[in-house]
This record gives sequence, C-alpha cells and structure tokens, in this order.
Amino acid sequence: MIGLISATAAGAAARDRLAAAWPDRTRVYDGPVGDAVRAAFAECEQLVCFLATGAVVRLVAPLLGPKASDPGVVCVDEGGRFAVSLLGGHAGGANELAREVGELLAAQPVVTTATDSVGLAGLDTLGLPVEGDVAAVSRALLDGEPVVLDAEVPWPLPPLPVAEQGVHVVRLTDRAVEPAAREVLLRPPSLVVGVGASKGAPAEEVLGLVEDALREAGLSARSVAEIATVEAKADEPGILRAAERLGVPVVTHPAEELARVEVPNPSHAPLDAVGTPSVAEAAALAGGGQLLVPKRKSARADGQPAMATCAVVRRPGRGRLAVVGLGPGARDLLTPRAKAELRRASVLVGLDQYVDQIRDLLRPGTRILQSGLGAEEERARTAVAEARRGHAVALIGSGDAGVYAMASPALAEASDDIDVVGVPGVTAALAAGAILGAPLGHDHVSISLSDLHTPWEVIERRVRAAAEADLVVTFYNPRSRGRDWQLPKALAILAGHREPATPVGVVRNASRPDESSRVTTLAELDPATVDMMTVVTVGNTATRRIAGRMVTPRGYRWQEEAQ
Repeated sequence: MIGLISATAAGAAARDRLAAAWPDRTRVYDGPVGDAVRAAFAECEQLVCFLATGAVVRLVAPLLGPKASDPGVVCVDEGGRFAVSLLGGHAGGANELAREVGELLAAQPVVTTATDSVGLAGLDTLGLPVEGDVAAVSRALLDGEPVVLDAEVPWPLPPLPVAEQGVHVVRLTDRAVEPAAREVLLRPPSLVVGVGASKGAPAEEVLGLVEDALREAGLSARSVAEIATVEAKADEPGILRAAERLGVPVVTHPAEELARVEVPNPSHAPLDAVGTPSVAEAAALAGGGQLLVPKRKSARADGQPAMATCAVVRRPGRGRLAVVGLGPGARDLLTPRAKAELRRASVLVGLDQYVDQIRDLLRPGTRILQSGLGAEEERARTAVAEARRGHAVALIGSGDAGVYAMASPALAEASDDIDVVGVPGVTAALAAGAILGAPLGHDHVSISLSDLHTPWEVIERRVRAAAEADLVVTFYNPRSRGRDWQLPKALAILAGHREPATPVGVVRNASRPDESSRVTTLAELDPATVDMMTVVTVGNTATRRIAGRMVTPRGYRWQEEAQ
C-alpha cells in the first residue's frame, strides 16, 4: 500500500489525482502531518509526501530502521514539478515509484541513486535475493574496476559490465555458501522441491524434511522457487504451511501427468493412494531439470512411520527472448515497454542501422550482435541461440516486430525451451496513416510488394483480392532500384476496380526528421517518386480527400447520400 500525505490545498489536489488513478494501491492519511507520516511509515510499503524534502527528512529521520525494511519515500513539491526519490530507492522501490508518479502527474522524476544515475542495473534491483558486499561491488562497477561474473547457474540477468578477471565478484549460485570478501551472491530461483505427504502430515515435519534435505545437499533455501506436489494434495495443510514458511508457492500436477515422469525410485504406496508411482520425485522433475536430492523420507522422533517425502531438482534457467518493435523511427513513438525491454536485455540482436537508433538506451555491459541488410534469418537464429544459452535477449525490428519484421522468423526458430515476449510497436502503416489523416478508418490490408520471399504470382493474387473486396491497401516495400515494375503493376490492378480520382497517400520516412508526405490520386501517382523508405496507401471507393487529408469513413453513408 502507498500512503499519501499532504499539507496544502495544492498538495491535496495532486494527492487526490494520485488516489483516483490508483484506488487499490493508495491510502490517504489526513490529520496533522507529523502523525500522518508516522502512521503511514509504520503501515505502508511506500509513501508519497506532497511536502518539501527538508520537512520529510525531519519527519522520517527518527523512524528509520534497517535499510532493507524501510518503506520507499517519494516527495512531490508544491508546484508538482518534481517527484523526488528520497528514501529506499532500490529496496523500497522509490526510484520506480518516482517515475510512475512523475508520469501520472507530469512531474520530472528525480533519482540520485548512483547506479541509476549512470544507467547501471543495481545489484539489489535484479529481482533475486542478494547477499554479501553489495556496496563494495557496486562501487567497483561504478568506478569501472573489473568485476567478474561467476554464473554457476545460467540465468537471464540484465546487463552488467563484467570482466574475465578481477578481485570483485558477482556469483550466481544456489549453493549454501557464504560470500567472500568483495563478493556478492545472487540467488536464482533454480530449485524445485517435490513433496509428498500423508493426510494430516504436520507442517513442522514437512518443513523440517525440506530444510534437512537442502542443508545436507549444500543448497540454499533462498533459491527454492516452488513446492511441487500432486493435485490430490493441493489443500494439504502441512504442505501449504511449509510453503508459506519458505515464502514460495505450491504448484500441483495431475496424477496422470506425474505417472508419465521417469523417476529412479517409484513406489506402490503413492500409486495406490493418489494414482502415480511417484509424487516427490515426479513433481520435482515435471518441468525438467537435474535431480540433486533423490526421494527421502522424514524421520519422526516418536518412531512412527514417516508422513512426508521430498526430492530436490535444479531446474535450468530459461532464457528470455523479447522481440521488440522500435516504431517508425521517432524516439517519442518508441513505447515505454520497448525501452524497458532494451534496458533489461543483456544481449541485443538487430540490424546495424536500427541498433544505432537506440544505442544510447542500452545499459552498460549490453552485448551487441548486429548485422546488415538481408541477414534476417541469421539474426533470428542468433537471438534464439543466445536465449537458449540462458541470456536475456532483445531482438529488434522497425515498426511492429510482428509486421514484416523479426517476430515471424524468430518464432519459427524458437521452441518451448525459452520464454518469448512480444513487444508491439507503431507500424509504418499506422504512422503514415496518422500523417495522411484517417485513411484506415474502415477495413484495410497491408501488402508487401517485395518478391524476395514471396512469389509475384501470390502477391498479385492478394492485390487482386483486395481490389475486388474494396479494401484500403497499404503497400510496404513498394519500389527499389532492382524492383521497379511491381508497384505500377499493383496500381494497375487497383485501377481496374477504382476511379482514377481515388485518393492515394505517399509518406516517406514517417516520423523521422526528413519526413515527407503528399496526397495524390490513383491516376496521378508517379511510381518513380517512390522508394523503399516510402509507404503508399490507396483508398477504397469511399475514401475522400477533405481539407487536404485522406479520410475513409467508417461506413458507406457518404456513397449512399451521393446516389
């Protein structure tokens, strides 16, 4: 919950805007400011104070405790110009909250955390439990000193500027080891604990069994991702309470699914009880991985039969492939989600000219794999291969990555062994349409005139179908030096079904500094004025030119009125 505190009418107005926008995330604290801050500090995970930073410093100073437990505090000035991350920038999430508040209130977020200021990913912001000398290793990263990444377990981390040798180390491990001097341990959620339990098994027996198994195997409980079991035990109180104590979810699997998992220690007892010869081992292995701790039973002090079994599996880190659309070129048409994915990726794959567009957005340490025109399939294979190695990869394309871009070759190459995220972008057709007016107001189709990947016979059939169906048509890749006859041919097909005066929009380099556009007609368009940087939009029989703009009505009312 986010506590909201204000002292003036102007502050209250901004406070109420925030409360209205986030009704489920916020709580307004009224009354004397000092009392409100103290109450919110004790009860909320974060605070937004519409007060001077000096006043808030004095109010929260007596309340400060351990860095990891203090709430994040953001201050917004009286004029609503700045959202200042004052306390708990990383651990309390104040840096991100300042950005959110700034976006909502049109205020400038002010973040002074050292790593954020220079674009580095903070070691305590990677979403993983962290141990060790975070301050010293972070300082080494900031000072450009060599820091070694020792990844015992592959995991898709954000970029870090690491070296092959150095005295400072970031170690990615699920083993129960203590950090050395000048070392940080990151705990990936790589361990799955399979649990079987008799009805009424005490939580202490289940938890003790799991903790003993991890300790004796030299594994860290902070790397446990989940407790896995059979569906029949989904409501078993002992399993649920043990998972709650470990701070992990319980994931269940159907008995018939577990019965198909090969295990080293099957048994008739669970087969008779729940329909599968293995619960602990099979549930742990259901998602694949390496069996580190075979099935073991709990030991009871009273000598009674064990009521719980467990097994531990190390599940390999799944690489992550984000297919990112960069939009038509203008920076303000690059979506916030695309920016976030670019900063999250440790490996960037893309066409060299697209890489140049967004190079300044990448975090230090991002590995860039770029190539020239015509290497689309090679880039797709490279991106998938890097994700399979456990990296966080961004594969970039212009416009929307799913429209004549990199999503289709990448997804044709990828299988279910990696996570794939699609990030939409503003397509060239949409960017051009916004410049021209509203040419896509009714049904429309996009057709690429490049026959490098599609036979011309297929392209011509699609153009003819669009002409006969009276669809607005946007032509991508309309004309190049080696392909100068396809656009005239396509326009001739459309001319057989539309009037010579049909509006045609021509937009070159939509949204870029050298953007140009014009509206002409089907009869007057000179194909020689078109190149590969151009999008050509041909209206349908209802499209009109109004005040110099192309407009396609949502219905055919205009035609009916003209009859």
